[in-house]
Order: sequence, then C-alpha cells, then structure tokens
Amino acid sequence: MTQLNDFLNLLNIKTQNPGLSTGQESWDGQGVLLESYSPVNGRCIASTKEASREDYDRVISTAQAAFKEWRQKPAPLRGEIVRQMGERFRQNKQALGELVSYEMGKSLQEGLGEVQEIIDICDFAVGLSRQLYGLTMHSERPAHRMYEQWHPLGVVGIISAFNFPVAVWSWNAMIAWVCGDVCIWKPSEKTPLTAIACQNIIIDVLKANNVPEGVSCLVVGGRNVGEWIADDARIALVSATGSTRMGRAVAESVGRRLGKSLLELGGNNAIIVTPEADLTVAIPAIVFGAVGTAGQRCTSTRRLIVHASIYDEMKQRLQKAYNQLRIGDPLNANNHVGPLIDEQAVASYEATVREVLSQGGAFVIEPEVLRGDGFGSGCYVRPCVAEAENNWAIVQQETFAPILYLIKYNTLEEAIEIQNNVPQGLSSAIFTLNMREAERFLSASGSDCGIANVNIGTSGAEIGGAFGGEKETGGGRESGSDAWKAYMRRQTNTLNYGTDLPLAQGITFEL
Repeated sequence: MTQLNDFLNLLNIKTQNPGLSTGQESWDGQGVLLESYSPVNGRCIASTKEASREDYDRVISTAQAAFKEWRQKPAPLRGEIVRQMGERFRQNKQALGELVSYEMGKSLQEGLGEVQEIIDICDFAVGLSRQLYGLTMHSERPAHRMYEQWHPLGVVGIISAFNFPVAVWSWNAMIAWVCGDVCIWKPSEKTPLTAIACQNIIIDVLKANNVPEGVSCLVVGGRNVGEWIADDARIALVSATGSTRMGRAVAESVGRRLGKSLLELGGNNAIIVTPEADLTVAIPAIVFGAVGTAGQRCTSTRRLIVHASIYDEMKQRLQKAYNQLRIGDPLNANNHVGPLIDEQAVASYEATVREVLSQGGAFVIEPEVLRGDGFGSGCYVRPCVAEAENNWAIVQQETFAPILYLIKYNTLEEAIEIQNNVPQGLSSAIFTLNMREAERFLSASGSDCGIANVNIGTSGAEIGGAFGGEKETGGGRESGSDAWKAYMRRQTNTLNYGTDLPLAQGITFEL
C-alpha cells in the first residue's frame, strides 16, 4: 500500500489545489477556502477555493463553445477517447482507490471497487458509442419514410454526493460524452480531492486527442454552486445524486425553467427473508448491505423483514455475524467498517438511536460511538440492529448510518406491504428458494422499487442495468440498459422521396 503523500503526489494533488478546470486550464476559485478533512483521523488532507459566480459563468461559457465542436465528432470517436480514459483509470486504480478510502472513509476494498466501476462504465460506454439506435417506421403516405434519431442535449450538469465520490460522476459523464454532450461536475464539498484527482487522471487523454476545452469541466463549491446549476437555462440536463430534500429543490428549480432533470435520491431499502430462504447465503448479503460504506449507501439495507418462524434464529445469526465485524482505519484491508463522513453524521446516528429507544425499540446489537485508542479523532460508530415497527416515523426516514431495523411478518403479502410502505423506492430484495414467492415479489403487485433482487442483497448494482428508483427516490435511471436516452433528445424525421406531396389524413390543398 502506498503512503498518503505517495498517492497524493501520483494524482498531482498538492496542499493547495485548483478547484476549477475546463479540461485544458485549471485555476483557483475566487470564493472561500474549502478544506477537505479525512474522517479516518480528522486531519486536513488538502484545500482548494470554492468557485465564485464569475468563475462559474466562465466555465459555462467554455462548455457551451466546446459543445458545438464536440457534438460534430462521430460517436465511435468519442467512444475511443472514453476508452483511453478507462485505461488511465486502470493505471491509477490503486492510488485513486486509496484516496477515495481516505477522503470518504469507506473501506479500501470498496474504494478500489468504486474505481473499478469507473473502468467498467468506460468499457460499457465504448460499446454504446456504436449502438445509439433509433427506429424506422412505415409511413401512411406513399414514397415517404419515417425514422427517429437521437442528438446530443448540450451541457450536462452533474451534482454528485460524498458517498460515491467518483463512480456516480462516471456513470453520468462517460455516457454523456459518448452521446455528444459536455459535462460540468460539481462534486460534494466533503470530497473535492477525489474529483480533482479524476480530472487530473484524464487531462492527458483530453489533450492528446485535441478534445475541445470545456468538454470536461469541474467546479468545486457548496450548495450555492448546485443552485446555480439547477437555475441555469444554459444547462440542458441536471443529474443530481443526494438526499430527497436536495432532489426536491433541484427538481423545482429545473422544472420552473422546463429543463430536464435526472434524480437519484434517498433509499429505505428492505430485504424480506422467508422460511424457505438459504440463511447461509442471506446473512452475508444482509450484513454487507447494512454495514458496507458504514451504512452510507443509497442502496444500504435499512430494514430486514423476517418471517415469525425464523425471527429468533435470525437474531442469533446476526449477533454472531456482527460480533465478527472489525471497525477501524479503512486503509487497513483487515477492517470491514470505516468511519462515518463527519461529526454531523455521528450526531445523526446518535439522534436516531435516541428516537428508536423513545419508541420502545430494543437493540439486538447495541449502538456505540467509538472513541479512544485506534479511533483517534475519526467518526467511528458501531453498526447496530434494532427491533422496530415499520410505521415508526424514524423507520420511515433514511438515516445515513449503519442502523438496521428488524421487523417481523406472518404472510408474504404482509411482508411485501411492509416493504412498499415507505416514501422511498430504490432497492429491494427477497431471500427464498420458493419460485412462487420469488415471482410474486417480482410481479406487478410485488416490490414497487426500481431494483428488485432475489437471493442477492440490496446493494452492489452492476453497471449493465439501469440504476434508479421510484417515489421519493426520484425516478431517474443512470448507467446501463437504455439510460443513455436521458442524455439525448429524440427527433422524428419524415423523408419524402416522391414527386408529389400527399397530406396526412387525406387532406387536399390545391394551389
């Protein structure tokens, strides 16, 4: 494993870092100083300056100019450039994965896995660049042909969250680029350095291929930058990942100007475990889903809905599994759980624990804020499990922390109703070896989530499928399948190759 200074140097990250970039030029913002602190030990890693409104407008103007040139390049050529980016991320996987782990706090394995997602989506986008298909249709008029084609939208604004500081950007950017769009990325102000690193990694690819300045833009800043992006009619699509509260504000701002938005918001994900489940398979999926990234995934398992006949056995198995968890420095590959992102997240964990107790909930695995030796000034908490009722207000909310609610059910219909009876609708799962139970869960009257799995947990979505959810999760779809269509505009074309002009519906109009 490289030391901190080694991977910061490898990624060209210095003590002071330019927070704005248009792919060819980088500069310090004119706003306030933004320091990035590691939740691993509370130390300041490095700093940058936030963008001013003048900085932001300069970036937008550059991106608009770049779009006029970038959209003219053939899609397979754009795909080739993305392929080269993927190679650069392969070369820098270890260093960038360590930086993700250190700046965000997720385990090293998860940090490396996040960089692998960038590599995978680059591969996917390369193939997609030759598959931006439209349809042909038969015309009702003689000597006419109808077809549809897809064109780039323009400037795409990407607002990403701290929990996946680089992967979610890549889901959007790589697809948008092969579609012919240009991108402006506003990373979370809690994880700006990983974003700067990504821009540094691809900068040589952009220059070597004479990519116009402004195709890949980075703007570091706080909430005000996100508001500028949402309100800006020059931005054709705003892709925002974060809380439901944030997404609602973005949707309202973009909607007022009749723009397009792609929202990936909160999750309150459940796993149903039936009496016919293979618990040997289920337990690792439940535990990883609940404690992976310290419960700070939108796909984290929040609720475990267990049949009454195996409820007590499930509690015993969870106690045994949780007692084996190792909590500590995420750069130590032996540890399973790293810190929460900051003290505010720790406070939210504590407030949720108090609320569970006030409702009469009992903890199967006790909560604890971890201080002292081995934890330093980091933000470490113990993953916990509480017996709860689905209708409690605190259970209806998404708490970004490793808190799992254990809920009992008697019939599969009741379990599905519990699963669906929350405002969010991102990911869901059922563990069963009964084909009828599995198909019932996947049917139109089953899970109401955008993701529904059988014998696999709620987290760990593959890039080949469209990612996203319903209800307060926002309805957006990113990554695979036909999610590319969100980044393009559809155009229907009718071509007359005849010698006269027959009008639709038999209308005659003589001159």
